[in-house]
Parts: sequence; C-alpha cells; structure tokens
Amino acid sequence: MQPAVTVGLDGSPESLAAARWAADEAERRRLTLRLLHAWPLLAPEPARAPAEVDQNYWAKRLVHTARAELQARHPSLSIVGNLVADDAQSALLQASSESEMTVLGSRGLEPVESYFLGDISMPVVARAERPVVLVRADPAEQGMPSAPASRVVVALKLHGSSDTLLDFAFHTAAARGLPLLAVHGSSVPLHARVPWGVDHEVTDEITRDAYRQLSEALHLWRGKYPRVDVTESVRLASPAKAVVQAAEGAALLVVGRRRHRHGLVPHLGPVAQAAVHHGRCPVAVVPHD
Repeated sequence: MQPAVTVGLDGSPESLAAARWAADEAERRRLTLRLLHAWPLLAPEPARAPAEVDQNYWAKRLVHTARAELQARHPSLSIVGNLVADDAQSALLQASSESEMTVLGSRGLEPVESYFLGDISMPVVARAERPVVLVRADPAEQGMPSAPASRVVVALKLHGSSDTLLDFAFHTAAARGLPLLAVHGSSVPLHARVPWGVDHEVTDEITRDAYRQLSEALHLWRGKYPRVDVTESVRLASPAKAVVQAAEGAALLVVGRRRHRHGLVPHLGPVAQAAVHHGRCPVAVVPHD
C-alpha cells in the first residue's frame, strides 16, 4: 500500500473535522489520504445490488460524501475509500500500522466531558505504533470564531531519546511553514521552597540548566531543518499544565508516549493525558522508545 494518512470516519462532526485536517496534512506531505469506515455488520460486497437492497448503502454514502467534499478542496490529492467489516478499534489499529499517521475525531471541551473521548480513540492512541492525531470539531461549524494558528508546539522531557518526537514536530512545522515552540515544564522542587515563597537562586539555576539541556536536544534538528524558526520555553509548573497552557492557539501540539512493553497494559503518561483531554488544538501523540 502507498504511504498514507488514514482518518477514521463515523459521520460525526468530529470525524469530518478530522478528515479535513487529514486531507490538508496529506497534501502537505504528498501522501495518499485513506478514508476508513469500519463496522462489524458490513455485508460481503455483492457483484451488483440496487441501493434499496444494499446493506452497505449508508456506509458507502458516508465515505463517498466525505471523499467528494475533500476532493473538491484538494483536486490533486489521491484519496481512497476503505470499508472494513470489523470493529473500529481493531480496524484502526491495523490501519495505523500501515500508515504514516492516523487521524481521529475527538469530543468534549468541558472539564467533565473531556474525560470521555469515546471507546475508540483512547485505546488506539495508547496502542498504535505510529503517530495518532486527535482533532476537535471545527469551531467555525459550531458558530465559534477560529483564530489563525500560529505555531507547532512540542512537549519535551530532558532525559531519554526524543528523536522520533522531534522528527515529527520539525517535519510538521516545516511542511506548514510555521515556527516551532519546544516546551519543558518542571515543578518547583521541595528544596526550592521557603516560607515566603521560593528561593529564586535555586529556581534560576534549575531554569538555566533546563534551557541548556533543551538547547542540546534541539541542536541536531535545527541543523536538519534550518528554515524552521525554533523557540525554547522552560516553565516552572507541572509538565502537564505547562504544555496545555503553551498550546493555546497552536496549530498542533505534539506529545510523546512510551511504546508499551510486552505484557504491560498500554497507557498514556500524565502529559499526554492532559493534552488529549484538555488541549483545544489538534494533538499528535507520537510513540517512542
């Protein structure tokens, strides 16, 4: 199969917003766009069947309608439709292993509702071996103004390898012609706390050291992507809070997820959890070692 961006379609406003985002990204990356709709009750495809007796009519219509809209917006983009007789989670996990990235719709902006992204998105995000992007419904279609996105934001730790994460973030920023903001959050340690607040000598030292390590982590990638304008930000706050705040108004927030080890239950770390639940921009979760 050709390299592709796969998007899961279920007819919801969120999945249609995800399809539009995926089409834009596929065109930028010069990849095929794959529209996937999965349902266990899809019938085997008959040789010929009129619409009134075709059990798959509505599934086909869903994919066809989305494809027609996206093709009109992107005339030169290669778009394929894919109906899969399987449960959505299994189909998307299989598709993600064959795709450059998988794009899914994401629901819920309210503090309580945000913890219910559905039975599909979260297991796929936690188990996929390649990047998964979660996209909210288009604010303009909900009667809300949408401000132009200003940057790509990537959340970085200062230990362990971040190459896969940075490769994705820099590639995306370069393809979009946007600056990249690399963010590291660090809670103020106990030994820096004093009765009247914080010991600024200690926090200043922590901040300087974090900036040094951040600069070292970005050095190689700045050389590979010289046209990407990169800014570093160290915030003395919990990593999750720092990242979500930094992502306000961003085109994309990129966070990492450790690949799950055999025998362990896949899960997201606190930063990725906060990003997918509370980030208002599209969020890319990139698995890495």
